[in-house]
Amino acid sequence: MKHRNVKKEYDQRLLELINNLKEEWDHTAQTQEAVADSDMEMEQETALARRKYFFIYKEARIRKIKNDQIQPSVISYDHDEFE
Repeated sequence: MKHRNVKKEYDQRLLELINNLKEEWDHTAQTQEAVADSDMEMEQETALARRKYFFIYKEARIRKIKNDQIQPSVISYDHDEFE
């Protein structure tokens, strides 16, 4: 029983991390789009935020964590690159 509680707690933390990383990725992408002359550093920040999100998202899928807040549109965004 205690094992389930620990797993449930870590699954919840992972879901929170996914949501935070998705917000970070969205924010960096919006900032990059809003700036007329986005530089290489901005593009790298957006790419890094995106990769962090997909790395943790993939871990959640491996652990078979389900969440209504994970946006399915993100998966189709660039699905092939992260399999």
